Order: sequence, then C-alpha cells, then structure tokens
Amino acid sequence: MVDLTTVYSGPYCTLLLGDLGADVVKVEAPEGDVVRRIGPGRTSAMGPLFLSVGRNKRDLCLDLKAPGARPVLDRLVDWADVVVHNMRPRAAARLGVDPSSVLARNPRAIHCSLVGFGSGGPYADLPAYDDVIQAASGFVAVQSAGSVRPEYARSVIADKVAGLAAFGAVCAALYRRQQTGTGEAVEVPMFETFTSFVALEHLYGLSFVPPTGPATYPRVMSPERRPFRTADGWLSVVLYNDRHWRGFFELVGRPELADDPRYADHGARTVHTDELYAMVDEAMAGRTTAEWLADLRALEVPAMEVRAIEELPSDPHLRAVGLFARLVHPSEGEYVQIANPLRFSAGIDEHRLHPPRLGEHTVEVLCDLGFEAAEVDELVNGGVARVAPAGTPEPA
Repeated sequence: MVDLTTVYSGPYCTLLLGDLGADVVKVEAPEGDVVRRIGPGRTSAMGPLFLSVGRNKRDLCLDLKAPGARPVLDRLVDWADVVVHNMRPRAAARLGVDPSSVLARNPRAIHCSLVGFGSGGPYADLPAYDDVIQAASGFVAVQSAGSVRPEYARSVIADKVAGLAAFGAVCAALYRRQQTGTGEAVEVPMFETFTSFVALEHLYGLSFVPPTGPATYPRVMSPERRPFRTADGWLSVVLYNDRHWRGFFELVGRPELADDPRYADHGARTVHTDELYAMVDEAMAGRTTAEWLADLRALEVPAMEVRAIEELPSDPHLRAVGLFARLVHPSEGEYVQIANPLRFSAGIDEHRLHPPRLGEHTVEVLCDLGFEAAEVDELVNGGVARVAPAGTPEPA
C-alpha cells in the first residue's frame, strides 16, 4: 500500500495496517514528516513521535513537486492495493492522487482520503488539525463544562479516532473488493467522524423530535464524576448496575439506600448522579486504596488506581501481555515500542520493520517498481528521490 500521510491521523491508520501485514510504502517529502523532528530524539529526524507510528513501513523519499516524480507516483499507484493520504482535496488533485485519478489508473485500488471536513459541505476545503476538530465537534465544550476556560483533551484524540475509522474503512473496502473485484474511494472526514464519536451519548434528549430533554449525558457530565481520593491515593471506581450499587451500599453500612426511590434503578440514579458520586467521594477518604480495591473487586465493581504515564511500562498486567516491547534499532539503539493491542489466534508479526530513517528504502522500493539501476541513479542524482545518508546519523 502507498502511504502519503503525515502527522498522526493517517500514519496511525497505516501503522495498524502495517502491523497486520500490509507492505506499507511511506512516501515522504525531502524535509520528511514533521513529526520526525518533534521530541527528544538521539539522532536527526528520528524523534519519539515518529518512532511511535513509524514501524512496519518502508520509506521512499520523493519530491512530489519535481517533474520527474510523476512516473514514480504512477507506478506506485499501479502497484498498490491501497492508497492512503490526508491531503486537502485540491492538493491531492494537483499531484494526481485524488480518487478519480487513482481509480482511473488502477480500478482495483482502495483509495482512502482522510480529510478535515467532508466533501459537499461548506467547510470542505478548510484546513484542519486535531485541536480545531476537538473544538468544532462539541468535544471541547463537553470536556470543559464548568471550567473557567475551555480546554482541549491532552491527547491528539480526534486524529487517533479518525485513524481508527480509516483503518476499519480500508479493511471493509478490501473485503468488499474480494466480493466484487473492483476498488472504491473511501472518504474519512475528521469533523464528521469525531462529531459522531462525541454525539453518540451526548445527543441524549435531542435524539427525539421534538426533544425529550437537553443534550449531554448527565452521568458523564457530573462535576463529581472524577477519581476519588482515598486515605493514600486516588481511585477510579465505576458503580454502574443495580448489583454494584447494592453491594456498595452494604459495604459502607447503608443498605437501606438500595430501596430509596432515588437510587433504586439506573434511570433514577442517572438523575441523582451528583449526590451519589458525592457520597462515594466522602466514603473513599476513610480507607486506603489497597483496602478499597480488595473489597470492590470482591463485589466485581470495576476499579483501578490512577496511574502516571511513567508507571505504565512496569504495570504487571501490561508487562505480562507485552504491550511495551524493548527493541534495538540499527541507528537509534535501544527503544520502546507500544505493541499492537489486537490479539489474533493466528498471531501477527507487529515488529517486522523498525521505524525507518528518511529515504532508507528509496532504492529498494524503486527497484521493486521496476526501475532499472540507471533510472534509479538518475532519479537520485536529479534530486527527485533521496536516500538515507550512509554511515552514522547526525546527533539530534
């Protein structure tokens, strides 16, 4: 597959596809994907954000704006089962990687475009990044309810949700091609994708015409819905169904509350979420985290300590399942990869290829596309294609 994506939404999609066995050729401009230079790396253009999404991809460094690049791009399209990009539509059309151009050359291809806003709407040609989509989708308003100032999530969550959606869409399109024999174009608009993600529970009373109540799901909007302070730390507890609450009321010595009409069923508890969470908060302070965990797990109530990012690699469960793998990169030395969390009975080889240096596979890919050695030399010497410099990379 041809990966013409940058930053996070597209590269996350192609990371997941590469983990499942796709031969991903990442096409990068001479300056490289911007995330290569973000964060404290050891050598130039091999920063931690790139390491996190770069594995299982071969790297072809190609100046797409150079006149001699078009024959290379055409051969890539002819070769590909899948073409993925996250350019704006006009830019894709200028380079000849828009849906109509790709499918005209290769009718069996799956063309997947991750765009900020869907075609057909007034925002279609606007630029978009994660923060903008968080704001436009209602997520910032929900996330910041009650705050003095609106805030973004401290994660590129809209990018990653769009990447997951694109991953699923490509897999579905490939399955349909097995049945029909023809390819298709798939558009994954970040705005619509993330809005649907946010609105799933928060449309709430607006789900009916006329509305039966306001928007936003009260349980998750409660200002009391947060980790609870114990005698020695913080604990996340989700008391959700009737059994959970009855057990908890017994545990704190208030069994009569199970028959209180305000708390007797899920609908009533949703209305009285704030007071219930305040009650839990008050109870939690009197015992240690370990004591609460022992009793709550005996009741099969979901509960976990609040962890710092630094603690995750040593978590006993994550260590047992191998989520954080320590590997040795040819140029970067020992590093940590976040393994693919999916588990298949047949297994997957999620660490086939280390995250590549810029242009590391340029010659290899060009040869695979059928270019003769003299043609490869001409492309490299003419500056159309670039190769990773030989020897030790420059320190960051």
